[in-house]
Amino acid sequence: MDDWQQRIDAIWNDTSGVLVDDELIARIDAIAAERGDDDAQAVLERAGARDSAGRPDEAVPLYERALRLGLDDENRPQAVIQMASSIRNLGDNDRALELLEAELREHPDAPYRDEVAAFLALALVSAGSAERAASVALLTLAPHLRRYTRSVTNYARELLD
Repeated sequence: MDDWQQRIDAIWNDTSGVLVDDELIARIDAIAAERGDDDAQAVLERAGARDSAGRPDEAVPLYERALRLGLDDENRPQAVIQMASSIRNLGDNDRALELLEAELREHPDAPYRDEVAAFLALALVSAGSAERAASVALLTLAPHLRRYTRSVTNYARELLD
């Protein structure tokens, strides 16, 4: 891990009530500025700072920019999850669902697949689709079970019928 990422991580580790919102944003922005406005990772960190400070309306355009600039398979799903969660919190549940479903469809073997599914389930509950949400959650959980994987998978699929 490089020095830049270590300094970013140190700020996030300090967020246990020590930093106030504006201070967190200022500290992240200062380090992100070292990489410039065209660095996807730096833009993602700026988005996350605003999100953590309860400013999803400021975070979403930065998430969109980070994704357009291109994030690797480690950071892209995190950006999608965080952006979709912010969008859902801003009241556009349909768009949140589209983003999460597209991530699962287009990157079926990517890291954070289970995390994406968890946030998809939350968005489905918000959309009033509790049975579909339960199905998504159970289908994600089933492969991790020591027993009953086949039964849980079948029951989860039945929820969609």
